[in-house]
Amino acid sequence: MSDSGDLVWGQAGQRAAQGDASYVRRLGEQLADRHADAVRQVREYERQLAHVVRVLALTPSRDSLVNLLQLLDEKRPPTGNSRPLLPFVASLLAEHQQVTDLAATVFDRRGLDHLDELYVCLFHELVLRGVEPDEYPALRSSPRVRPPWHSLSWLPARRRDVECGADFPSRAINGSAHGVPSQLPAEGRVDPPTPRTSERSALRDTATTDVRESIVAAVRAGEWGGHGAWVFVLDEAVAPEQVPALLPTLPMPCVDGLGPMDRFEVAVRSLDGIWRLLFATASMGGMHDTGVHGAYGRLWAWRSIAGLSGAPAGASAEEVEHRARQSTWFHFETDTDWFHGDIDSDYGIAALSPDRRRIAVLAATDTD
Repeated sequence: MSDSGDLVWGQAGQRAAQGDASYVRRLGEQLADRHADAVRQVREYERQLAHVVRVLALTPSRDSLVNLLQLLDEKRPPTGNSRPLLPFVASLLAEHQQVTDLAATVFDRRGLDHLDELYVCLFHELVLRGVEPDEYPALRSSPRVRPPWHSLSWLPARRRDVECGADFPSRAINGSAHGVPSQLPAEGRVDPPTPRTSERSALRDTATTDVRESIVAAVRAGEWGGHGAWVFVLDEAVAPEQVPALLPTLPMPCVDGLGPMDRFEVAVRSLDGIWRLLFATASMGGMHDTGVHGAYGRLWAWRSIAGLSGAPAGASAEEVEHRARQSTWFHFETDTDWFHGDIDSDYGIAALSPDRRRIAVLAATDTD
């Protein structure tokens, strides 16, 4: 059979009309085989192209940067996976390139009309790593780094103290290493004594759809296996010391079936530790995902903090941080069917509001 498309369009219908259905079937089989070969070849080209992009991004020099930008702008290579390419490239550049080279080669460069996403993401990747924009005029004055229409422009232009402990992956040309620090810390433990009460709380979940989506933003961005979010409004204020015993009694699927003697461990955490956990969850992703990287990881971590702390809709980053610092934060682990107990794959977060009348909970598992 010929490679010409005319054969398919011209003879398929004619042969079928002549009663030669087997010919048409063989033609379809050949086309299916060629399509499968072409798909494999495309995927191989995507892998090779991704490797070339990675090599240029991880090779520290202005020459590498110039050639990488030209490749990205002119050819706009595909990612080969479901995640966008430019946030990933921004993360690699922030990890391996000199800030002075980035300022001179990326942010001061004219043209490159297709790389707006790279500028915005790279700016926040650098901020998270402690770069002061005021020290580099290209970062301070470029309109490309914080365009008002972009979702990342909600974020602070300088790293907040709570963000100083951010975890980042370690990438090389042929591999990478990362992990989400989700294990319960030894310090701050406030485990309720056993046996605990088996009586369930009469409180009811009051989370709206918007609040629930805000609470799970970081986990959803990281594509973890499962998550849940609940908000409980209390009849009267409770002291932070009462929360550890209250949590396992709340009507949440993540603690269903928990017996009076089953493991339920909880620790009081600083906002810094909670933000670090949420940031790693979103930025580095679950076991089978690469995450959304630093810039968007920063955004979704703050979005989850906003939902958990009860910040009003439309609150600024500064307002969210102020409310979050007035809240009391808890990190818990437990043995229930909802969780799976795998290392760095399960955690729960609870936030007690400043008025002590609201408890918000996020539960996450990376085993589905």
